Amino acid sequence: MTTAIPYQDLIAHGRYADASDIHLTVGKPPVFRINGNLVLIEDLKDVMIPNRTILSMLTPRQEELLNQGEDLDFVIELEDETRQRINVYRQMGKLACSIRLLNSQIRTIEELKLPSVLNELAAKKNGLILVTGATGSGKTTTLSAIVDSINSTRSCHIITIEDPVEYRYKTKRALIHQREIGRDVKSFNAALRSAMREDPDVIFVGEMRDYESIQLAITAAETGHLVMGTLHTKGAVHTVNRIIDACPADIQQQMMVQLATLIEGIISQTLLPLEDGSGRIAATEIMVGTDAVRNLIRTNKSHQLESQIQAGGKYGMVMMDDCIVNYYRSGLISRATALEFAADKTAILGKL
Repeated sequence: MTTAIPYQDLIAHGRYADASDIHLTVGKPPVFRINGNLVLIEDLKDVMIPNRTILSMLTPRQEELLNQGEDLDFVIELEDETRQRINVYRQMGKLACSIRLLNSQIRTIEELKLPSVLNELAAKKNGLILVTGATGSGKTTTLSAIVDSINSTRSCHIITIEDPVEYRYKTKRALIHQREIGRDVKSFNAALRSAMREDPDVIFVGEMRDYESIQLAITAAETGHLVMGTLHTKGAVHTVNRIIDACPADIQQQMMVQLATLIEGIISQTLLPLEDGSGRIAATEIMVGTDAVRNLIRTNKSHQLESQIQAGGKYGMVMMDDCIVNYYRSGLISRATALEFAADKTAILGKL
């Protein structure tokens, strides 16, 4: 039946079930994303979401914008200090809503079972570190673990530029200022331009969205800062090509030189369901900015980067498929999962 179940109760159900997202559609039961899969929770499968459950999240101004045809993207913080990213939209003439349950605890590199080379990257004083992957692949969680490593080990000024702020850092050794798009500053690009005048040592860019933000991040790294950001790309090679292709043709050669000089590491990741059903683990591809890697980027030979990653184990480099094979051999993931997520399914068959 249709019932005005409070959105706070739905969020509580989602957090209890360890969901990452909740999807609400007027006239339908809530759907939860748990370990990457969309599921109905048994005691809520007969609950049909009414308009007022979604509208109760909105301010009068937001409701006015919604009625004018706007989609809404905002954050709600509950009394228990948990934060949720909300997107409200219409489909087939009815309201719908996607709720991302943001994590309140920052997990360390070790707790996330990420490679120890990330601690080495966190120790860099300048340059560019990129974390890439699809939406929902844990990019911000990984970057936050790197920021926490910096916060724990050195006195410096960290500025984060996020949309929205997902984790709230507690001061350890670093001074941290977190700027949220739409609340503290108008845009990523405006925040990046300002950041270079705010005496930072480390700049965390939530997302490098376009040529301007890429160029601003490169400029910040060139002026002696450690810049960390995310891109929606898959793999180190695609990331390098995406950055270069985002530039106008007449400056692509210049970008190759800049990127080759500045790149310290690219971490590409995806989340795999664990064999025991207890959650997910990040499978990573890692490229470190060695002299050989820098030379390939500078000379427009990015197609040869994979061979450098495969040969770069002593520097902490690893290909995604090799990471997946290692997880399978360690009993962390199933054979079916390994095959599903492998980039080269034919090659990986002989290793399983």
